[in-house]
Amino acid sequence: MNESHEPTSQPESTDTLTNRQGHPVTDNQNVRTVGNRGPTTLENYDFLEKISHFDRERIPERVVHARGAGAHGYFEAYGTVGDEPISKYTRAKLFQEKGKRTPVFARFSTVTHASGSPETLRDPRGFALKFYTEDGNWDLVGNNLKVFFIRDPLKFPDLIHAFKPDPVTNVQDGERIFDFISQSPEAMHMITFLFSPWGIPANYRHMQGSGVHAYRWVNEEGKAVLVKYHFEPKQGIKNLTQQEAEYIQGKNFNVATQDLYEAIERGDYPEWEMYVQIMSDEEHPELDFDPLDPTKLWYKEDYPWLPVGKLVLNRNPADYFAEVEQAAFGTGVLVDGLDFSDDKLLQGRTFSYSDTQRYRVGTNYLQLPINAPKKPVATNQRGGQMEYRVDKGEHQNPHVNYEPSIIGGLKEATQAGKPHTPYVQGEVKREAIDRTNNFGQAGETYRRFHDWERDELIRNLVNTLKPCRKEIQERMIELCTACDADYGKRLAEGLRAGNGAEMDDTHRGPIGSTESESAVRQAEQMGHPSDPY
Repeated sequence: MNESHEPTSQPESTDTLTNRQGHPVTDNQNVRTVGNRGPTTLENYDFLEKISHFDRERIPERVVHARGAGAHGYFEAYGTVGDEPISKYTRAKLFQEKGKRTPVFARFSTVTHASGSPETLRDPRGFALKFYTEDGNWDLVGNNLKVFFIRDPLKFPDLIHAFKPDPVTNVQDGERIFDFISQSPEAMHMITFLFSPWGIPANYRHMQGSGVHAYRWVNEEGKAVLVKYHFEPKQGIKNLTQQEAEYIQGKNFNVATQDLYEAIERGDYPEWEMYVQIMSDEEHPELDFDPLDPTKLWYKEDYPWLPVGKLVLNRNPADYFAEVEQAAFGTGVLVDGLDFSDDKLLQGRTFSYSDTQRYRVGTNYLQLPINAPKKPVATNQRGGQMEYRVDKGEHQNPHVNYEPSIIGGLKEATQAGKPHTPYVQGEVKREAIDRTNNFGQAGETYRRFHDWERDELIRNLVNTLKPCRKEIQERMIELCTACDADYGKRLAEGLRAGNGAEMDDTHRGPIGSTESESAVRQAEQMGHPSDPY
């Protein structure tokens, strides 16, 4: 008996097999591997979605990005990338036609702080977009800053633990943070941004957005290029100093959420122009860094920003919990014409994000209106917590929840365009990339800052590092000096002199903050006695 399965592919219809994002499933028989014998690659999105749902078929605040705000809007395509037809680089349908509008939901957030925390704290900001395309959902889960702390996903839990409150005191602790950072030199570029004014955007409307990672675009012929995504606010970019943020926080710690909501309510719709940078999909030995490294920038002068469309937010949520809190994003949510790169951190996020949504929101989180694609969905997934409908095809035999079948089951879709089949070869091993260059771009960023931005960077680093152990201070001076001699020199001088605001004698408190320890004492001293009742 011949046990091979020949797909009976057909154009997409109401009975076409899709995943829960609405993406047509073109091969339901084979996982993605290096060669046809393996090993299996991590970015097997259809497999991970299928098996993770299956694992939960028998019947919490976000760990990161808990504090957020959101809004509805649209993406309008230009139909071009720069001066060229965009079809030269990608067959993704949402980009092809000039003036075509795709519905979007955006969620902005802080990263490490809890759901009720002040929006003026020093922290990266999340910039997550859900595009409801005709081919299913596309999620672009990025940040306001264009680089990240680490390049390997194995380190992500440690990074977040270091920035989260101390597990004993439940207070954020600069010594814990710099204990980790001082042993993670790849983080120096991100730290340079985070402790500068770029670490506290004035609000969500006046901050940039970035996909951070390199992704791939794939055209009709199956040829791929590397791309990075950028969103430039047409309102302009505005950041705050630590002192300004502390003043504003004392007046209103919901400023970013309130600002976004009220701007949309009054018809002052925020806009961002979307740009991409394009690079050939190669190792690029001429560069002193690996182009897939998420701790690095692709400089504009080498890889120009090319406009591809605009993002407009024009409608506030009707209910915060139903739409903003339950909105669930994943870096693996891509449509035809878009693909992963081999960036290790991106591939690690691809499993983690969707998996955490099932834990946090529930097994059937993609049936919620805010997460469901705006197109027919037909899957063989059944059951699980809070299922309230069966995502079956219009003519699907209700007795058949498997594939393949000849008695009325769902059928695979026909692959649109030639698949991209990148060639990979090499030993399977655990090893860092070759071109780490941990300090070059961090130093360049320091030198490109304005004088006041450098002053603020040094002041904030000194305020946080001054109460830390000497060995951590000395290691951070070494790392900053490796980035730029003046950078290290100024940090060393500041630590010796106590440069900055009145120095605290403890490293506990929000990073970059001033007089956080004295505030604890002042609360007791300034408190007014009251009679019991």
